[in-house]
Amino acid sequence: MTGERNQRRKFMNNLMFVLALGATIMALIPLGSILLYVASKGLIALNWDFFTQLPKPVGEPGGGLANAIAGTLILVGLASLMGIPLGILTGIYLSEFSRGRLAWLVRFICDVMTGIPSIIVGIVVYGTLVLAMKRFSAIAGGVALAIIMLPLVTRTTEEMLKLVPHSLREASLALGASRWRTTYSIVLRSAMGGIITGSLLAVARIAGETAPLLFTALNSRYWHTGLDQRIASLPVYIYTYATTPYDELHRLAWGAALVLVAMVMVASLAARLAGRKAGGGR
Repeated sequence: MTGERNQRRKFMNNLMFVLALGATIMALIPLGSILLYVASKGLIALNWDFFTQLPKPVGEPGGGLANAIAGTLILVGLASLMGIPLGILTGIYLSEFSRGRLAWLVRFICDVMTGIPSIIVGIVVYGTLVLAMKRFSAIAGGVALAIIMLPLVTRTTEEMLKLVPHSLREASLALGASRWRTTYSIVLRSAMGGIITGSLLAVARIAGETAPLLFTALNSRYWHTGLDQRIASLPVYIYTYATTPYDELHRLAWGAALVLVAMVMVASLAARLAGRKAGGGR
């Protein structure tokens, strides 16, 4: 009887392993196909001119998207400067200092904002900031992207701080440390690896956003001249060039798509490395 149970358990274990492995392979097939297809189309467009020159007028061969690459880095940097510190501070407040209705309301808003389509954020920023400034600008684009990443950073920070054992807080307070010193020196440092991981994943999330930038930063064929001016970005160029009938622009769009995928992969890899470091290298 015992032998039959062991055989049944081994059979079920092997069956579930095969099913899980099959599901993993099925999930990897479309993902791998997308990456290979983008790479096969985009590698043709990548050359020195692509990374150093401005876009050529329609009908002229050559040119590149150097301004769009720089513009994407500027927009993501602006959004990170606004969204990451504010999100971390909000997460600290929710985890360490608030237990009332305000905390519940902030969590609810963050959960709702996470599921709102990004184009809605673009329209709101257009109606409040772009119309007030009477121009499209890098500032408006950075604000829109920061709003998108803010709830992600907030909720990640809160959850990471909750994983820190309460015994560490109690030990610090028992030694005479103040509440803010305990939060900064003990709790925040203990959860820093997870917070960095969540922040980098939020950066990867906003790097490919197109709809908010169409309403805020718009686009430009020239180098960036100021934060209050229009700015180029890879997602907008991909959208613009992909909808044209010109093969040369399609080639540049595939190259831009490959560069954007590479940026997202680098950010995701950095997040994984930060997570492994936080977990003791496991």
